Order: sequence, then C-alpha cells, then structure tokens
Amino acid sequence: MTIKLLMLVIFFSIMIGVGFYSRRHATNVNDFVLGGRGVGPWLTAFAYGTSYFSAVVFIGYAGQFGWKYGLASTWIGIGNALIGSLLAWVILGRRTRVMSKHLSSATMPEFFGSRFDSKGLKIVASVIIFIFLIPYTASVYNGLSRLFGMAFDIPYSVCVLGMALLTAVYVILGGYMATAINDFIQGIIMLAGIIAVILSVLSGQGGFTAAVGKLAQIPSEVPLTMGQPGAYASFFGPDPINLLGVVILTSLGTWGLPQMIHKFYTIRSEKAIATGTVISTIFAIVISGGSYFLGGFGRLFDSPAIYNGNGTVAFDTIIPAMLSGLPDVLIGIVVMLVLSASMSTLSSLVLTSSSTLTLDFIKGNLVKNMKDKTQLFLMQSLIVVFILISVVLALDPPDFIAQLMGISWGALAGAFLAPFLYGLYWKGVTTAAVWASFITGVGITVSNMFLHYIASPINAGAVAMVAGLVVVPVVSVLSPKLSADHLEHVFSCYNDLVESTSKKVLPDDQSFDSPAFKKRKKSH
Repeated sequence: MTIKLLMLVIFFSIMIGVGFYSRRHATNVNDFVLGGRGVGPWLTAFAYGTSYFSAVVFIGYAGQFGWKYGLASTWIGIGNALIGSLLAWVILGRRTRVMSKHLSSATMPEFFGSRFDSKGLKIVASVIIFIFLIPYTASVYNGLSRLFGMAFDIPYSVCVLGMALLTAVYVILGGYMATAINDFIQGIIMLAGIIAVILSVLSGQGGFTAAVGKLAQIPSEVPLTMGQPGAYASFFGPDPINLLGVVILTSLGTWGLPQMIHKFYTIRSEKAIATGTVISTIFAIVISGGSYFLGGFGRLFDSPAIYNGNGTVAFDTIIPAMLSGLPDVLIGIVVMLVLSASMSTLSSLVLTSSSTLTLDFIKGNLVKNMKDKTQLFLMQSLIVVFILISVVLALDPPDFIAQLMGISWGALAGAFLAPFLYGLYWKGVTTAAVWASFITGVGITVSNMFLHYIASPINAGAVAMVAGLVVVPVVSVLSPKLSADHLEHVFSCYNDLVESTSKKVLPDDQSFDSPAFKKRKKSH
C-alpha cells in the first residue's frame, strides 16, 4: 500500500506542477484553447491517443467485448489504430489545420458556423456537444473508480471527487498546453503499463500458448456457433457482425468527436502532421490493441465476483478481477495506467465543452461584446460547472460503462462526422444537409434510448454515423447551394501560394543537364 500511495503522490504532484508551469502559455483565449497553434508532433500525437483511450476502453470496453468476442476483440484495437488514428490523421489532419486557421475557428461549432455561413448551426452544435459530452465524462470517472476500489479499497464517491478536483486544477491553470504536456507524460506511463500487465497476466496463465489453449476449450454462448468450443480463440470470434459494429463506432467515431478533431487545430506544421501520424498510429496499436487483446482472455478469470445479483455479468469488473492477483507494484502500475488514460481524456472533454459553450454559445449571443480576459475567466468557470454536472451523473451511473460511451459517441459522431468530413473536401455540401445530419445523428441515438429498436447502443451509434454519410450528400443534391463567393472564400485557403524547398516540391525544370540547373549549381 505504501508503494502504491507513493506512486499516486508523485503522479498527482507532476500533474499539478505541469499546470503551474503551463500558466504562461494560457494568458489569452488562443493560447488557453489552442496552445497558440504551435504544438509539436509528439505532444499532439500523444494528446490524440490519450484522449482516445481512457478507462472506458481499458476497463469497460476491453472487459465487455473481450468477454463477448474473445481474442477476436483485438480487431477493435487494430481498427482503432488504422481507421481511428492513421486514416483520421491522413484524411482530416492537414485540411482541418489549414481550413480552421483560415476561418479563424477554434472549435468545431465555430467551424460549422463559418464553413456553412450559419449562426444557427454554430449554436446548436455547441449545445449538442455540451449535452452529450457529459455522459462520456461520467463513464470515465466510473471506470477509474472501480479500479481504485480494487487497489486501495477507497469508496467510489471519494475517487470521483478526487479525480474531478485534480483535473479541474491543472486544466484551469494551464489550459490546452497543460493537458498536452500531461498527456505526453501519461502516454508514456500507459505504454509501459499495458506491456507489463499483458506479460504478467499471460505469465499467470502459463504463457500465451497455454492461455489460448484454455480459452479454446470454452464453449460459445452465441447461437451462431451452436455452443461449439474454440470460438473465443478464433480469428473472427463467435459474433463477427456485432464485432464489426463495435469496430465502426470506436474507430470511425473519432472522425466526428470535437475533442479529437480539436487536436488537429493546434498542430504546428506540415512536418509535424506527418510525424504525428506515425506516432499516433503506433500508440494506438500498443494501447488499444493491447487492451482488447488482454480483455480477450477475460473468460479465463470467470468467478462469482464478476456477476451481478441477478446472474448477469458485470462487465466493468472483469479487468479488475484479472488484475487483482498481480503483485502490488504491478497493481500500482495499472492504477497509474488507467489514471493516466482517464485524466487525459477527462481534461480534453472539459476543455472542449467549456470553450465551445463560451466561444460558440455565450459570446456574441448572450453577451455581444466580451473581452478576452472575460472569455478566459468564463471558460475556467465553466470547466468547474461541467465537472460538477458530470460528477453528479457519475455518482449514479447506468449498469455498465459502455452504455454511456455508446450514447455519447453515437450522438456526437452521428451528428458531426459526415458534414465535417464532406465540408473539408466538397464545395457542394449545403446548410440544409448539415441540419439533416444533426437531426439524424441525435435523433437515432436518443430515440433508441427509449424505443430500443436497435438492441445495442453501440450498434445504434454505428448506424447513426453511417446514416449521416448517406444523408449529407443526398440532401446536398436536393437543397439550395451556398453562394459561389462564400465557397470561393472558404476554399481559397487550399490555393494559397507558399514557398517550399525542393525536398517538398520539385522545380519545374527537373533535368540535371538543363542550362537552368547548371546555372543554379554554379551560383551555389
């Protein structure tokens, strides 16, 4: 216990210290929200990855989907790396940075308002973000607190309040730069922790081969496989269709989440985007792939401790049950891993929500002329409000974490993914199409909460995203187009001439024997 407490004290001290250090980078709104748009590739990539993967993934999703799909749940981690990280950076990274800077937008609602010339879109987008980030935040508290209860025997409510207070302090002090630096430190802890945990858990089962052999003996509970053993150790698992729905939600969903897209607003340069793409993808393979791979062995730890009173599996208890037999030092490392993942995600969520509500809803609507210092103070105050609301929800959560995250991701990504993606590339997207996407994404997610016409909230979120990708082009073709002058202004950012070296762009005259080349060579 002494070792674990010492690790916690050191961890908390570093987080607060970074907050104080970063105060000089948070003296105005641009610095507080965007880090001055000068954040390097390592900080941005780690900020992206640590915001992506929290206790929701390590405790909630890895436990639940590892139990349902066995080792095939590793595909979720692979999808997160290739679709949620690699493709997201390649397709969205550069264009988001260029267009958001050109439109002077610091948030996703501000982007929608400027890109589609609609103040209404900006206001409604900010409301959607504020409402649906709250359940996601509550799910982060929930997963972490269950692990703390296992490791320290600390009451759930104390864990929630302590984590909320610590996050509020360092985000209010240092803004985005504090979260980015802390995300980097927390990311290193996560990388070391997940590797150590996987090796230890497999070692306790006699090694990888022995563990897979034991898993292959367990008969499947899914009618599709007719109870045959081996499904949980197979390539696609017992239920590949529902597994695909999870891959879509958790991978493609990041393309429409404001707290993830925000990272692209802040990155420094073209080179930083290329470097960040590689770092972010490797990080996702290790963290997400490792988490789901570990969760795939959950059925080897079947015991009465993981069941609810009514006989159903309490999915959030599976990973803690797997870890409870580890040595104290390793449990301390696990606590640091999940604490790091959760703190980074939580800080990103509260910063996104408070900045959105201040810049997109209150400024210019409720308060016409707001000074920079007033905006900064209001954002810091709203961080406290947002954390308090999410704490209240976290203290009385639903049965398991994935419900909360599925609802949040489904509504946000279902509403925003399609118009944001198409809006970066296609001039033909109309204002009506964006409204249609907002209604479709939120409508499917919310209506399914009450009507349950799609059994899983995870699959409902995946359906909402795919529906948006269809609705936006269809409505755009049928509705009035934006003015040519406005579109020319928006897309002119991609046509700006910039100086470049021959490393990036070959000169027009590429022949080594040409007079022009010989003249340049002689002059040098």
